[in-house]
Amino acid sequence: MNRIIIGVTSFQGDVEEHLLASKMALGRMGIEGDAVSVKTPEEIERVDALIIPGGESTVMGRLAFFSKSLELIRQRILEGMPVMGTCAGLIMLAKRVYDRVVGEKKQQLIGVLDVTVERNSYGRQRESFETLIDLPSLGVSGFKAVFIRAPTIVEAGPQVEVLARLAERPIAVMQDNIIGTTFHPELSGSTALHELLIKKAQAFRAK
Repeated sequence: MNRIIIGVTSFQGDVEEHLLASKMALGRMGIEGDAVSVKTPEEIERVDALIIPGGESTVMGRLAFFSKSLELIRQRILEGMPVMGTCAGLIMLAKRVYDRVVGEKKQQLIGVLDVTVERNSYGRQRESFETLIDLPSLGVSGFKAVFIRAPTIVEAGPQVEVLARLAERPIAVMQDNIIGTTFHPELSGSTALHELLIKKAQAFRAK
């Protein structure tokens, strides 16, 4: 089977928007493939790349743990499977997380991306906003970044490439096969980051 399969974890969060953006990206790239929602270990085993969407990271982590998918996701990422975590998904991928208000949070994390993330940095739902950013390494300018109860990356390790910044803080990063954003690229109208994930999925499949 040569079709590229992008999985979107459906424990909780904005799954449909990522499915649509992934399908649009495949179409724009002229690549045979599909985007499917996944939850069980059996479903996760079958994908070439994974997206962990925005939502509520504590709930998502707990459900992934109870479904016995959390450890498999970690293992597959460490084996080279491409992954993109957006907003809460970024929190799930991070090695270190704390909350702006309550401090350290004990929650289930995948813990593969060498960043420290502060949850709820911009406040609650009413402080949500959008702004235009550039992604120079992707040759993209005027990308609409939508921040909803967004975290911030306060520290990034030496292996982490910063793809975009806002007020000097990283808002999009990449570490080998891992992409993380503090915003919601699936709401941008652009498929640039989804296309980047698909290119990584193609390379992963080719190995």
